[in-house]
Amino acid sequence: MDEVFEKNCIDRALRGDHTAFAALVDAYKDHVYTLVLRIVRQREQAEELAQDVFLKAFKHLSSFKRKAKFSTWIYRIAYNAAISATRKKALPEYPIAETTLSVPEEDDGATERQLQALNTAVGQLPPSETALITLFYIEDRSVEEISDIMGLTLSNVKVRLHRTRHKLRKQLTEILTDDE
Repeated sequence: MDEVFEKNCIDRALRGDHTAFAALVDAYKDHVYTLVLRIVRQREQAEELAQDVFLKAFKHLSSFKRKAKFSTWIYRIAYNAAISATRKKALPEYPIAETTLSVPEEDDGATERQLQALNTAVGQLPPSETALITLFYIEDRSVEEISDIMGLTLSNVKVRLHRTRHKLRKQLTEILTDDE
């Protein structure tokens, strides 16, 4: 979303224009839902939490200090809501649905078996690592933004990304070796 348009929407929403906030919701609803779904791993719960995220954002829009991007702020609310939900209720482990992982547009050597293995490996990660992978690789967020969203230091984000990639490589190797 264009930063000027976004700022205008926020200003109008703060003055009570509900259609302006609706524009922000339209711009970020899919991204928020995807992040929450990757953490809670249940579609219905993710839909409810995503709605709660936007209600909370609307209610607390006046506390948005504009030091970070609006997307970073809304992701932080979504991340916290999803992590809180997983802590409150132990969720059963489900593999992430195929529709939540991007399938390569071109044939870059990735096979259906490898994509299924990746799905399985990501599905086995704890919620915070799933969020980290989603924000970095799927949502294309910078380390700085992830730091703000997850409340971690820059170096901690880098270390966690490194460890999570290593863990995924190991899990993928095991999964693909076991299938042979």
